[in-house]
Amino acid sequence: MKLTYLGHAVVYIETQGFKGIIDPFLRGNGMCPRLPEDFKELDYIFVTHGHADHLGDTVELAKATSARVVANAEIIDYLRKQGLENLHAMHIGGKFKTDFGFVKMTPALHGSGINHRGEMIYGGNPGGFLLEIEGIRIYHAGDTGLTLDMKLLEKEKIHVAFLPVGGNYTMDMADAAIGVGFIKPRVVIPIHYDTFEVIAANPEIFRALVKDARVVVLDPGEAYEIPQESI
Repeated sequence: MKLTYLGHAVVYIETQGFKGIIDPFLRGNGMCPRLPEDFKELDYIFVTHGHADHLGDTVELAKATSARVVANAEIIDYLRKQGLENLHAMHIGGKFKTDFGFVKMTPALHGSGINHRGEMIYGGNPGGFLLEIEGIRIYHAGDTGLTLDMKLLEKEKIHVAFLPVGGNYTMDMADAAIGVGFIKPRVVIPIHYDTFEVIAANPEIFRALVKDARVVVLDPGEAYEIPQESI
């Protein structure tokens, strides 16, 4: 499995039989080396919440690839009104089985408003995703502050966790390091930093703070491949 970080909170997941993307903020993301037209095939698009830097290019990607979009029910209703049809609505704590494994939506402490034609409309509850894909468990926290709910993820035996570290809108590095101690993934990859000045952060400081997992720092466009023997 190859996990490619595309800047901000964008994660592209690729295996021999699966292609998916989380929070596809591509256009307007100065850190991202790829554009929507670079994605010719996608099976799934996962959206953690409605903010423009996460909902991003979902509509364009879904129309071009026929990918199934997974998000909370309010975002799914919004996307249906934008002409999308291959949609799956869920909410916090919900879980469904798929041909590749399962999807579970996890709590996040944040907002989820959707900016539509200059107005902010209700975007439901923000969340994160716990994905099992071909036996590998991935946790993408979405945008969130530190929460004790993360302690419940320890039993999931997560292979790779993507956690925001930029502060201001989400956890900072110190809180994210505490979160790693709650979750206890094998590998943690910091996200949601340096895109804007207000969330500037040095991931090497985060690496030094983490004692409970291996920290992998990826530049935008760089990939982490999960070794087969680690499954």
